[in-house]
Order: sequence, then structure tokens, then C-alpha cells
Amino acid sequence: MVYLHVPFCRSFCTYCGFYSETCSKDRQGTLFNEYADAILKEAEDRKEEIRSNPLRTLYIGGGTPSVLPPDVLSRIVGGIRSIQGPAPLREFTIEANPEDIVEKGDEYVAALLDLGVTRISMGIQSFDDGILKWMNRRHSAAGAVSAYSLIRRTALRSGRDIDLSIDLIFGLPQIEPQAWEETLDKALALGRDEGLRGPDHISAYQLSVEEGSALEELIGRGECAEASDEACALQYSMLCTKLRAAGFNHYEVSNFALPGHEAVHNSAYWNRTPYTGLGPGAHSLTIRDDGQQVRSWNSQVLPDRKTWRKYSREMEVLSDEDIRVERIMLGLRTAAGLPADELSLLAGKDALEKQVAAGCLAIGPDGRARIPEERFFISDEIIGSLV
Repeated sequence: MVYLHVPFCRSFCTYCGFYSETCSKDRQGTLFNEYADAILKEAEDRKEEIRSNPLRTLYIGGGTPSVLPPDVLSRIVGGIRSIQGPAPLREFTIEANPEDIVEKGDEYVAALLDLGVTRISMGIQSFDDGILKWMNRRHSAAGAVSAYSLIRRTALRSGRDIDLSIDLIFGLPQIEPQAWEETLDKALALGRDEGLRGPDHISAYQLSVEEGSALEELIGRGECAEASDEACALQYSMLCTKLRAAGFNHYEVSNFALPGHEAVHNSAYWNRTPYTGLGPGAHSLTIRDDGQQVRSWNSQVLPDRKTWRKYSREMEVLSDEDIRVERIMLGLRTAAGLPADELSLLAGKDALEKQVAAGCLAIGPDGRARIPEERFFISDEIIGSLV
């Protein structure tokens, strides 16, 4: 299970706090190839860790992975796959922005399919051009629709099936309930006019104020206000209702999938499956031979041949308390929940019974404790009380 962080963007979104660097066209060749060299060196240095991982998936995220040209992607993926071994991957996901898909066309999508990509996660965020402009997104609503259709048509022509996931953002200060409902309708209607399959998966995230983001500066200067909790709760309720009616399973607080199309790689994070993170800013979780669990992370710096600069790696051994908190926090974000007897040990019997009595947890016939969907919006509060 490998996560690859691509730390390049052509511009920064208003809300984003992930590590990324802008890449001017005149330096792309050098930057991208130095990055690829660093990734391949890191993968080789950590090959035993990669090979020992029980789940065979590859996820390329960012940043904006779709800024990388096919030849650079091919070199990186080829090196990682040679280390992972010849067995097929259960899932190979790449994140993409609509403007890159439209600009590079079907040849680019075909190249991704040739690399073995089985799942594309596309950051649409909104179908309102005014909101997209405020977000500093480079695509338009029409461009997002075009990109979606292009991916589906290219996959059909190639005779390959591919899962297509889209990202949306709710809880925006300037969006009204009707506008959010229209966004959901447009998302569910993708591909319909052309007889193409709709989205297999939808991720919807509440707008949050990330440290170091442009949004944080706007709020600090009083130029923007956060949406109220009531407005966010209403939009989340509309999201759950609409997607449930469309046949989607709400399998994690922010993630919805048609049956059988849940994200394998992301689901493994919530189960605390060990994984290897490659690239600047990437995190990893490993289990040593003595059973100790180790969290590690790479520094947020681009490699540079001229100065021999390279990113470093730090790590910490997780304590029993760290593991307890993560198990509760991640397990209860999912529709699968946690075995009630395990949660009773992790959080205490009294705390468990108190949340069940308040309707914040339900114990099913299978003996698992879950946060009911109607309480997912306040899951952080529920989990906090148990932690």
C-alpha cells in the first residue's frame, strides 16, 4: 500500500492547506525529473517496507498529480511497481483536476489507463462558476462536465472499466440551500445526457479553515465569514438524503459510493493498515518486527540537484494511548464502526453506554457500535467524548 505525494500545483486554491509548490512552465522539465529521481531513490531505499505491506494499492495524490506529463508518471510508476512486484494491484488511484484532463485530452487519459490506473478522483468542488472563481480553481463548471465525459468516453473506447470519483465542498459562506441542491443534482446527472455512467463515488467535505491557507488570511482580515453550524448541518443533511436516494452507500463521514465502489486504499487508512508514503510531506505507518507501530513523515521540501538538497524523514513510536485514540477516531468515522466489546475496552463501558443512551451510538445485531448517519455531522463531538 503506497501513497505518492505530488507537491506541484499551477495555482493555490483559497481553502487548501496541503503542501504544494507552484511550477512555472519554463522549470517544469527540471523540477519534475528531479522529483522523479528523488521518488525512485526513496522507493528503492524503502523497498523492504513497501514489499512487506499486506495491501497492494497505489494512490497518487497531491498537490495536483495531473500536472505531471505521462513520461514522468510512467517512470515513477514503473519504478514503484517493480518494487511492489508482478501481482496486480487491487486499486490504482490518481487525483486529477478537470482543466488538466480537458487541456491534455483523450491521449492523456489513455496514457493513464495504459499505466494501469483503475480509479480517477477528480476535484470538481462546485458547479457554480462564481464559487469556483472564489476558490481560485482553474476550471469552469462546463469544463468539469467536459472532463468527466472525456474520461468516460476514453475508457469506453479502450474497453477498460474505470471507477470515477468526484470531490465536492459544502459549508461555503456564500452558498444557499437551493444552490447546494442544484450542485448535487448536477453531480448525479454527470454523463446522463451522453448515455454514460454517472459517478461511482462522491467525496464531500465541509469547508474548513486550514492553517496557512488563503482562506485563513481572508477570515483574519474580516473579508470572509465562515458558514454557520446550522447552514452546514442543513447542507450535510441534503447531501445524505440525495445520495441515499440515488443508491449510494454512506460508508464514511465524507464518502459515498455505489455498492462495490468503495475506495480500497482510503478504507485501509481508517482500518489503520500499514502504508508507505513517498514524496515531500508524505506520511507513513509501519509496524516493526517487535510489534511497535511507527508514524513517520517526510519534510516539506523539493529536491534540488544543484544544492544536493533532499527531503528528510522524521518518525515517532506510537504509544498505547496514541493507538487507542486513533482506533476510536478512525473506526467510528465509518459506517462499519467498531466491535462494541472493543470500544468498551478502548473508551470505557460507562462512556459507551452513555452515548448509546443518548442515541449517539447504536449497537447492531452484529455486535458493532456505530454512529447513526443522522449523527455523523456531529461525529467529532461524539468521538471526542469517547476519547
